[in-house]
Amino acid sequence: MPTLTIFNDAAASAEAPAPAAPESARPIPAVVGADLEVPVKGGRLVRYANLDYAASAPCLEPVSAAVTAALPAYSSVHRGAGYASQLTTARYEQARHTVRAFVGARPSDAVVFTRNTTDATNLLARCLPEGTTVVVFDTEHHASLLPWRDAVRLAPPAFPGEAVRAADEALAGVEGPKLLVVTAASNVTGELWPIAALAHIAHRHGARILVDAAQFVPHRRLNLTALDLDYVAFSGHKLYAPFGAGVLVGRGDWLAGGEPYLKGGGAVRAVGEAPEAAEWHEDPEPRHEAGTPNVLGAIALAAACDALNATGWTALVREEERLLARLRAGLATVEGVRELALWGADHPRVGIVSFTVDGFTAREVAEALSAEYGIGVRDGKFCAHPFVRHLLGTADGGCEDGTASAVRASIGIGTTQEHVDRLIEALRAIVAR
Repeated sequence: MPTLTIFNDAAASAEAPAPAAPESARPIPAVVGADLEVPVKGGRLVRYANLDYAASAPCLEPVSAAVTAALPAYSSVHRGAGYASQLTTARYEQARHTVRAFVGARPSDAVVFTRNTTDATNLLARCLPEGTTVVVFDTEHHASLLPWRDAVRLAPPAFPGEAVRAADEALAGVEGPKLLVVTAASNVTGELWPIAALAHIAHRHGARILVDAAQFVPHRRLNLTALDLDYVAFSGHKLYAPFGAGVLVGRGDWLAGGEPYLKGGGAVRAVGEAPEAAEWHEDPEPRHEAGTPNVLGAIALAAACDALNATGWTALVREEERLLARLRAGLATVEGVRELALWGADHPRVGIVSFTVDGFTAREVAEALSAEYGIGVRDGKFCAHPFVRHLLGTADGGCEDGTASAVRASIGIGTTQEHVDRLIEALRAIVAR
């Protein structure tokens, strides 16, 4: 296909580009729906306090603008000679380059667009060499816990060093190909995992490591190369790009050797008369992206990456840590509220807090917060049933019937101090009655 040159008005200008503003001076982008009003009991409308970012983050305005800009020329990718198809193809492939740079991937790494983190993890599971053993902690999201044919599951570690030791011992006892699977930031507690140390241990035993970065990349910069990670998976809908796209980034050999995740148009070089006479692409991207991909989702995902990098992580992290400290300090003042943590109150974490309220089920609390105060939180086991049962069993003296749940409040761009304070005061009122 002929190369299509896309001109950018700023790039074509004869003037030299203005120097980038220091991170502290760059504005934080707004989210779509920041002025949403919702009904509460009594018929009033109140400004919505969205504290459910860990489930799906709202759309950033630059992301919405990028999708809107792409719509007039939207077309199928990789197959058309028309201008709209070429333009859409160029935007789609540029999105791949943007995501590669965003995670600091190696030049040789594959970047395969998927539906979400779960889809990306299942894709890799289908491509593992025969006889691969997966080592995974019971603290993981179900997306990392369930896809594997042959898995060694490790108990929740009491401290980060024990996580490293347990992985070391488990990998030492495995022969043949092996993969360590671990989260970078817990979707239940927000706690950060020692992924660099775990990657070192994995490689010492000839294993590879897959990092679930879904809850990490919206909050912190990730550099796959510097951390020496083999694979990283994350979702657009956690990263302020809720358009149904995710990505698997990492070493291409396993992906090139695995059966195509989907078998159909785009994944093949040629198809013969017999059904088995298909010649599949060797490159991982086309091999595992059969059919028409979610082009707008990929464009949105890349736009979110660009927006976060343009803002600069210093300002984002500083504001999140300020609000998170206020949230946790406020929860500590409400009688009967117990924050859940694996490694203690002082361990570094992103903007996620899960807690229980004595005398109330998690669903009762979440429904009251929504119906009476216009606050959105999540309740349940957060697709991490073994981990939540472990945390609640430690904190509340056992939940063997498997019905116990928690409330999760999560923050990000668009969260305000008023949202945090409203949650604390609402919990105080709920407990008081």
